[in-house]
Amino acid sequence: MPAFRYEAVDAAGSTLRGVLNTDTARSARADLRAQGLTPIEVSAITAQIDGTGNLHKRRFGERLSHVELALFTRQLASLLEAGLPLEQALTALLEQAERAYLRDLVASVRSQVMSGHALSDALAQHPRDFNDIYRALVASGEAIGQLSQVLARLADYSERRNALVQKLKLAFTYPAIVTVVAFAIVIFLLTYVVPQIVSVFANTKQQLPLLTILMLAISDFVRAYGWLAALIAIAAWFAWRHALKNPAIKMRWHRWLLTAPLYGKFERSLNTARFASTLAITTGSGVPILQALQTSHDTLGNVALKEQVRQASAGVREGVALATALSANKQFPPMLIHMIRAGEITGTLPAMLERASHAQEQDLERRAMTIASLLEPALILAMGVVVLLIVLAVLMPIIEINQMVR
Repeated sequence: MPAFRYEAVDAAGSTLRGVLNTDTARSARADLRAQGLTPIEVSAITAQIDGTGNLHKRRFGERLSHVELALFTRQLASLLEAGLPLEQALTALLEQAERAYLRDLVASVRSQVMSGHALSDALAQHPRDFNDIYRALVASGEAIGQLSQVLARLADYSERRNALVQKLKLAFTYPAIVTVVAFAIVIFLLTYVVPQIVSVFANTKQQLPLLTILMLAISDFVRAYGWLAALIAIAAWFAWRHALKNPAIKMRWHRWLLTAPLYGKFERSLNTARFASTLAITTGSGVPILQALQTSHDTLGNVALKEQVRQASAGVREGVALATALSANKQFPPMLIHMIRAGEITGTLPAMLERASHAQEQDLERRAMTIASLLEPALILAMGVVVLLIVLAVLMPIIEINQMVR
């Protein structure tokens, strides 16, 4: 049944907006009048969908947020677990969707499902909103007849990932703010305060201290060539990003990241948490181990670990145990390898992977907090040292004048 977005006015003059499921726009207006509402605008949500059921892009770059995706998955899982057919569950989600893009997206998926397509096929029409891993898990849930259980696991995974990302963002927000403020203060002091004060002593023909001379030179450089230095830094950044498109350079860089001081273990924990979580949910949803490894491989951001998973997949295909294959290059943490080996021996691989993923997420959170707690005093100390040098460069000529007067 088509869906219509409406805007109407009630008897008190308040404007109401929502979604109606009916056959035509005329019947939608009739339903609104029967409810005592005066329709202002009634438009078909399916008008946003082309002949193939695809959703037209409303604005450039608009997409489903991670929070909306987790909420959509959780609500759909709950409705299916309550016994509602898929079509009715999507209709309920359509009626309670608040954002216009989300309503159009659900309407598009619902239209495809009502046309006889599987849910995974309907989601495949929107790859920006539902990635390959999400669609593969939904397809596996449909294949084994446990769509609601798979969606519930997907919702757990999405909510846990969102919570972890939020914690990481909060951990590094304060250091980022301190860094920006420190740069702004130092640039202001160098470009405005130092020249204004020190120029007074320069006009007296007084021999300036070495620190003051160096600070004036830095100040002159920042004022004259600061924009050029910024452009060079930006160009260097883009050149480095371009260089990373070379597979050999990217491989060497990512291998170094895994062993980098302080950050290396953070990089390893971040990727391992992704890998273990995805492998746990795929194997627990009935996905064959080789396909699960490929899906987990795609979630990794470090190409060195990706290469190890690719080699491990080849070993598993030849009959090697997963734990043995993953431990070949010693890139993954020993704890993860031990948990996988225990899961293979006891036949509880998904459960052991779930425990390993939780442990890796906790380790990642702990390392993020450690890095953030070290960055905060380091940034404050560095800013204090720079400001102290600037203050000394200004005060030292004044001290010398006082000594000359005495």
